[in-house]
Amino acid sequence: MLKMRHLLLTATLTTAAVAAQPTPQYGEELQGFSWPYPLQHFSFSSQAQQLQMGYMDVAPSGKANGHTVVLMHGKNFCGATWQQTIAALTKVGYRVIAPDQIGFCSSTKPTSYQYSFQQLAQNTHALLAQLNVPKAIIIGHSTGGMLATRYSLMYPKSVEQLVLVNPIGLEDWKAKGVPWRSVDQWYQRELKLSAESIKQYELKTYYVGKWKPEYDQWVEMLAGLNNGPGKQRVAWNSALIYDMIFTQPVWYEFKDLLMPTTLMIGTADTTAIGSDIAPAEVKARIGHYNLLGKEVAGMIPHAKLISFPGMGHAPQMEDPGAFHQKLIEALAHPPHKEWF
Repeated sequence: MLKMRHLLLTATLTTAAVAAQPTPQYGEELQGFSWPYPLQHFSFSSQAQQLQMGYMDVAPSGKANGHTVVLMHGKNFCGATWQQTIAALTKVGYRVIAPDQIGFCSSTKPTSYQYSFQQLAQNTHALLAQLNVPKAIIIGHSTGGMLATRYSLMYPKSVEQLVLVNPIGLEDWKAKGVPWRSVDQWYQRELKLSAESIKQYELKTYYVGKWKPEYDQWVEMLAGLNNGPGKQRVAWNSALIYDMIFTQPVWYEFKDLLMPTTLMIGTADTTAIGSDIAPAEVKARIGHYNLLGKEVAGMIPHAKLISFPGMGHAPQMEDPGAFHQKLIEALAHPPHKEWF
C-alpha cells in the first residue's frame, strides 16, 4: 500500500512539474526551434526591402516519381507542422517543398509590409523558380488553403493539382455579418497569446475536445515564437496577416479553379475568423465545415470531396494514417487528370 501511494504521489508530482514547465522563448525567426528536416533560406527583394523565406526541400526517400508537392501552412502552423505529411509523401516518391511564408515562423517579420495573398503567392512562385520547379502539386491547409487558391488562380499553368485541407475562406465572414477588427485591435489581441490560450482554442476548434500529447510541440512552437524577444514584431505581423485573411476573400473565385482539385474536410471543424466577437445569430451560421465543404466542392468545376467525419481542423494531425492514405490515393487519381 505504501509503495502504491508512493507511485501515485510520484506520478502527481511529475504531472505538476510538466504542467509548470515554462513556455520556451524562440527567436523572431524561430531560432532555437528544432526542425524535422534541414532548414534552408531563400533571399529576395520585395516592397523595397530584403527578405528571406525559410523552407524545407526534401528529396524522395522512396523511388522518385518525378512530381513535386508544395505544402502551404496555416495561420497557426509552420512548414514544420507538415512533418508527418512530408514523411508520407517522400516515402512514395514525391519531392516535397514546405516554405514558411513571410511574416511566419522561420521567415522575415518586416517592420512594414503590404500583405496580400497575391504577394505571398508571388513570393512562393519566385522560390519555386529559384528551385527550378516549373510545375507542382499545391497543397494548402487552413490559411494556406486561401493562399493555395490564390496561387492557383494566378499561376494555373504551374499547378498540376490543387488539394485544400480544411481551408479557411470557404465563406466570406464579413459578408455574413462578422464585425471588422482594426489592425491595432488584432495587435492587442495577439500580444496576449499564451501557451494555455493557444491550447484551449486548438482543443475546442481544431481537435474537437480530444487532445493528444503530440500536439503539445506545436503549441510550444507557436507560444515560444510569441513569447520570444521579437514578440512585438511577431504580434504586429500576425495582426497584419489577420487583416489580410478577413478582408481578402477567395470564396467568389472558387468557380474559376479549372485544375483538378481535391477538398479534404474534417467535418466537425468550426473555424471562422472573428467568431469570438460575432453576435450570437451570426456566430450560429458560420464555421459549418460539414456544409461548407460540400458547397465549395460544388462550385469548383473539377473537384472531389473527401470527408473525415467527426474530425476537426487538422485531420492530417488527428489521424495521420487515414489522412495520408486518402491523400496519396487522391494524388494518384485526380478528379480530372489532364487539363492542359
